Amino acid sequence: MSSPTWPALLNALLAGKDLTAAEAGWAMRQVMADDVEPVALAGFLVALRAKGETAQEMAGMIEAILSAIGPVPMTVDAVDVVGTGGDQAHTVNISTMAAIVVAAAGIPVIKHGGRSVSSSSGSADVLEALGIRLDLSPADAARCLDQAGICYLFAPHFHRGLRHASPIRRTLGVPTVINYIAPLVNPAQPRFGCVGCANADVAPVLAEVLAARGCTVLVVRGNDGLDEISTATSTRVWVVKDQTITSTLIDAADFGLPRSQPADLRGGDAHHNAVVVRRLVEGEAGPIRDAVLINAAAAIASYRGLNGALHDALAAGLGEAAAAIDSGGAKDVLDRWAHAASIIGT
Repeated sequence: MSSPTWPALLNALLAGKDLTAAEAGWAMRQVMADDVEPVALAGFLVALRAKGETAQEMAGMIEAILSAIGPVPMTVDAVDVVGTGGDQAHTVNISTMAAIVVAAAGIPVIKHGGRSVSSSSGSADVLEALGIRLDLSPADAARCLDQAGICYLFAPHFHRGLRHASPIRRTLGVPTVINYIAPLVNPAQPRFGCVGCANADVAPVLAEVLAARGCTVLVVRGNDGLDEISTATSTRVWVVKDQTITSTLIDAADFGLPRSQPADLRGGDAHHNAVVVRRLVEGEAGPIRDAVLINAAAAIASYRGLNGALHDALAAGLGEAAAAIDSGGAKDVLDRWAHAASIIGT
């Protein structure tokens, strides 16, 4: 397809044909420039979802999104703990709490996210309720990372062009490729972390994209549909390391963590979830702590290199995560983060 057009892309997708990275990238650039009719965009997103996205299609779209961002002055090796959302479980902010714990373990964290899409409170919502500013510039975010060991890159602040797709996505009411690639468009492109995906077919595709980048990451999906490591059942893990992917099953129970029930992890609005975060960093035990620990352990293990058996790497990470809370380190990180974000750039 020498010169892409929306009818040509739609016809290809409806025929079950995969797009090249260049064609998918062209489509995303048109979206970000607001140069597409709503009907065409809706048709494109649905047809792509129905066919099934490929790694090259996702990579082309991701490149288009990232190329629209200015310089992000962060060169430190860092971690992100992030998920696609869409699991409809309405849990508390497990990834956000895990990110705080990872930072308390002495690992730089560059958290990327936005407001709620499929839950009652997204990462941005709960952080705002905790008094953390979201509107930091790239340079200010870098200073926050230096001072607190963690920073937040608010997706709408960096990916302004994606706002043009928001009305269509809301109207469709189903996850699309834009939801699925969201964890992979962190402007700082951290090379380590734990990426959750609620869709069992899409998760290995995300792993392919990350492997091509040379990342060391665990892509996870709970077998109860969570875009996290589940404590209620087993979890499928795609281990991404050295540009290869290994799929395996893990079970939080094998690490001595009790089984949870859906109600144990259910969250509420931003204020409710902020209270949960405070209780967690202050040392409250229970199912929420367990879920946070195992997900933080995955991110810690990725940063440590995933050397040896996965079980051993996760067990070591679990110990680091527990110590980060019990020592008071997680509470200190949250307090330093709120203070640093409040004074930087003012």
